[in-house]
Amino acid sequence: MQNNLLETPIEYLKGVGPARGELLRKELGIHKYGDLINLFPNRYIDRTRYYKINELQNTNAEVQIIGKIIHIKTVEQKKGKRLVATFIDDTGEMELVWFQGQKWIRENLKLNTVYVIFGKCTSFNGQFNMAHPEMELLAEHEQNLRSAMQPVYPSTEKLTQRGISNRTINKLMQQLFVETQALFQETIPNYLIEELKLIPKNAALFNIHFPKSPDLLAKAQFRLKFEELFFIQLQLITKNLIRKSKIKGHPFEKVGDYFNNFYTNHLPFDLTNAQKRVLKEIRNDMGNPAQMNRLLQGDVGSGKTIVALMSMLLALDNGFQACLMAPTEILANQHFNGLSELAKPLNINIKILTGSTKTSDRKIIHEELENGSLHIIIGTHALLEDKVKFHNLGLAIIDEQHRFGVEQRSKLWKKNDIPPHVLVMTATPIPRTLAMSLYGDLDISVIDELPPGRKPIQTVHRYDSNRLKVWKFIKDEIEKGRQIYIVYPLIQESEKMDYKDLMDGYESISRDFPLPKYSVSIVHGKMKPADKDSEMQRFSQGKTNIMVATTVIEVGVNVPNASVMIIESAERFGLSQLHQLRGRVGRGAEQSYCILMTGHKLSNDSKIRMETMTRTNDGFEIAEVDLKLRGPGDLMGTQQSGVLNLQIADLVKDREILQLARHYAVKLLKDDASMTKPEHQNLRQVFIEMSKKKNIWNYIS
Repeated sequence: MQNNLLETPIEYLKGVGPARGELLRKELGIHKYGDLINLFPNRYIDRTRYYKINELQNTNAEVQIIGKIIHIKTVEQKKGKRLVATFIDDTGEMELVWFQGQKWIRENLKLNTVYVIFGKCTSFNGQFNMAHPEMELLAEHEQNLRSAMQPVYPSTEKLTQRGISNRTINKLMQQLFVETQALFQETIPNYLIEELKLIPKNAALFNIHFPKSPDLLAKAQFRLKFEELFFIQLQLITKNLIRKSKIKGHPFEKVGDYFNNFYTNHLPFDLTNAQKRVLKEIRNDMGNPAQMNRLLQGDVGSGKTIVALMSMLLALDNGFQACLMAPTEILANQHFNGLSELAKPLNINIKILTGSTKTSDRKIIHEELENGSLHIIIGTHALLEDKVKFHNLGLAIIDEQHRFGVEQRSKLWKKNDIPPHVLVMTATPIPRTLAMSLYGDLDISVIDELPPGRKPIQTVHRYDSNRLKVWKFIKDEIEKGRQIYIVYPLIQESEKMDYKDLMDGYESISRDFPLPKYSVSIVHGKMKPADKDSEMQRFSQGKTNIMVATTVIEVGVNVPNASVMIIESAERFGLSQLHQLRGRVGRGAEQSYCILMTGHKLSNDSKIRMETMTRTNDGFEIAEVDLKLRGPGDLMGTQQSGVLNLQIADLVKDREILQLARHYAVKLLKDDASMTKPEHQNLRQVFIEMSKKKNIWNYIS
């Protein structure tokens, strides 16, 4: 189709007009012909099957029946009226009901005329009824039935109320194909169409809206899903290539004394093969004169910190400073303590900068950063302040980057004339499909093995009725000198009910574990930072046996002696959060346990979460289950889900198509990065249009 026809405003389509056009714009985001063609059906209904009234069951299923209306009446109800028609076939009768548009419907209904009705069937007072059915005269129905598989389009309540039913959208779609003669421009190169045996764009679009057979529908879906994911991957990979070719970086050519001395003499344990592989990838990146942009994924306890330190030592060896930014003070302190301990023998100047840093200390930090005598700075958002100036920042490490906005991260880049290398770390395992779609413009490293000697955490699910046995188990563990976490689901600090849960829990635990034999700490979001730190310190120094807390301890507490994690109301947590919490134990040599406490009433999703947690410790497997349960948008939060505004593909169901699309996108860009070969002419045109919206093309053209 010529592009200018696709750009035609939707109200010009026969059957739309200004009023419907405005509704379609507001409700479904359909502004022009091209938007309507890309309104893909949610599902399809087999319209070859006709039911008899005596076959109906109260299943809320969609059914199709042939019969006649023999009587119409208006019934008064508490609010307004409803229109009720008696509909019969040769086996019985049922009611058709309308709550809106009654005047127009009544004027247009014909008594004793054969109709085909379609809709959800329900039962009320022993009689079957159908609310707001789709209706066609039998003669029209047979004429309109282009396909046995009828598409069901996305809709809203407002559209239905205003008479834009699924059938209306179907008719508009038919009209669109009539007006455009289905001349849709081919976007994928011919050699790819042949290699992948894809059906043409014309056939794919026609069969997605009017499938001639299940086989053609499957081919149409595959073609359009591949195309959508292929263009997303082209954009992400191009972005990565641009960064490597246009955004200069400092080449770290030297592996010097800091790195070698630490590696040879002070490494506290042997690196795993995964850590060695990841370090090699980072070293290769930073050895190039292009900015590194790498995502480091590693499960809780997989040893990301040591990789971060050794990457920083490479920066120091090449005369640069390094910084590590964490989302919370607790986590920043955790990193500072861990890195300071590891780097003690190396005579390195490491400091920490957070919101709590004293003014006098800040002054020294600012001076030392500017004159270059401060080698490594650990901090929170405080690092982003304009006052924080570096002498020569060469490496910026961002921990748990999904907690920072894009603008915040880019502020770090501007701390040097040539942007520093960027290493993004996350302990939240990201499913491969999601990583390829969200972070496809980053290079990805994965630490996928735990250090040797770590015992897998034993996880069990217990109901509230087993609490006495659980308390007995805790007392036995404390007898052995171990410490315990008990976590409550304070989801938002304003939720009074949750806060009450925590305080009630704390009081009953204090009664069941009384002084002087036991000592209990408490930490929650309403406490002052100093009080929080003091309680954390008491626990980590072993002065208290039990830490009662909300999810503030999800990240950033490292107490090797804590061997039991009890999660109260575990059904109220997401899978990735449960996995993160579990990772707070199992950090020492002793066997550790995680006990998930729930009530007896559990939803299906909750049951799957409990079963998954007790079955596996593998964060990537858990992330895959979480993706299936929650979908990509929820998993990554709103900041990250913009790129996932997919029209037809589904990251959970279409993993193989995504991998195929990425493979061919990489292959094409290796061969023709600027897409200027004659066979890529149409592809380039579509790519430019898409990229303008995301400002990618400014870098390339």
